[in-house]
Amino acid sequence: MEFYGASPEVDLTYSDVFLVPRRSDVRSRLDVDLAPGDGTGATVPLVSANMNSVTGTRLAATLARRGGLGVLPQDLPLPELDAAIRWVKAQPVPWDSPLVLPPHATASEAAKLLPPTEGHGILVADPHAESLAIDDVVGIVPATRLATALPDAQLGDLVRARPVSIDADDVADARHAFDLLVAAEAEVVAVLQHGRVVGVLSQRSALRSTLYRPAVDASGRLVVAAAVGVNGDVASKARALAAAGVDVLVVDTAHGHQEQMLRALREVAALDLGIPIAAGNIVTAEGVRDLTEAGASILKVGVGPGAMCTTRMMTAVGRPQFSAVLETAEAARAVGAHVWADGGVRYPRDVALALAAGAASVMIGSWFAGTIEAPGELLADADGRIYKESWGMASTKAVQGRFGRLDPYERARKELFAEGISSSKIYLDPQRPGLEDLLDMITSGVRSSFTYAGAASVAEFHERARVGLQSAAGYEEGKALPVSW
Repeated sequence: MEFYGASPEVDLTYSDVFLVPRRSDVRSRLDVDLAPGDGTGATVPLVSANMNSVTGTRLAATLARRGGLGVLPQDLPLPELDAAIRWVKAQPVPWDSPLVLPPHATASEAAKLLPPTEGHGILVADPHAESLAIDDVVGIVPATRLATALPDAQLGDLVRARPVSIDADDVADARHAFDLLVAAEAEVVAVLQHGRVVGVLSQRSALRSTLYRPAVDASGRLVVAAAVGVNGDVASKARALAAAGVDVLVVDTAHGHQEQMLRALREVAALDLGIPIAAGNIVTAEGVRDLTEAGASILKVGVGPGAMCTTRMMTAVGRPQFSAVLETAEAARAVGAHVWADGGVRYPRDVALALAAGAASVMIGSWFAGTIEAPGELLADADGRIYKESWGMASTKAVQGRFGRLDPYERARKELFAEGISSSKIYLDPQRPGLEDLLDMITSGVRSSFTYAGAASVAEFHERARVGLQSAAGYEEGKALPVSW
């Protein structure tokens, strides 16, 4: 990356900078390879934050199916974390995991999991069955049907016909599968393998399969990461997660440049698990040096830029994110390590700027928290707008969940030092309610950024990105405004 014009005299965040177009021979956005090259198996440079309100099994599987990496949070008890990893590993790659509800489930119950939006559907069958023949499926209720159904209507009564199905062999060619679904005039179909239902597929899913490469391990299973803290027997937990099949281990604490982190990293690195170890959070080249020497190959960078974080206002600690990524990425590159830019992204432009500064991938939290696939039920406010609850990982709510097993006195002591927002409404974008909808928007913008820079890969973008400084007015000028005639 190079600066266009004057070099900065102060630290910068994403709104302070812009990308300058340059001569390019990249003919199409589809000629761009977004694989981060950080050893994680990801094919798009997007990582979901290890926050309880962001990454659960459903989001992790969906994200990996489209090339990203989900990081399961460290607050889950080890048996639950083990089960979550194994669940993601068991999910299909070429088609979608089905949402299965029994015939007696009501429309209002279904609406807590799925809004009335196109491209999604509910498989009406016994959700506890280990395997389903097509004759065991009552039908498929398109999510759009929930918009007109009475709240107490049972899903079995909403089924209008036997489910349309497609053979798994036909899904191997995504374009062929798309054409079959169009010909059948079906929003969602069941996917059959040897007569058993193994998933579902929509027209949009088939289309996306032609545009994204899934992130898979050596056995062809979806990749998934998991986080651990720096206290307690970190090595034993890391060993257990590796045994469960985790692909990336994230050693995580708010202040990553500390002795507890270095101790934990050395213990985990000594296990020689054969998987990448990410660690953080840090914001300086010095932090990069110390954590990589202790065993990290990926650094999480960012203190205070998150939407749920109050660290900077509470402590004055942190650093503007663009400069933090720029410095740490240069230091990481010198020792063969990589950086994940963690926090502060609100638009696709911010993702592109983080990559321009040298990040291999960009971590996203609250943006993903407001999606169908994020943990938690869908709720509606007084105006009928759909949202999910989100909270910071250092907030009182998170502390209560993390230390719920402590005696009341010790738990109360820890709550005194909580930071961050305990409850926030993250509204679903009606135009992009699903994780994949956001991925389409983000990757489309980032691919265009690469073509403007004349870069066909992340590595080339690191080299060719040209960044200029702008005023607050310059930033505002770039925003689209509604036009009235």
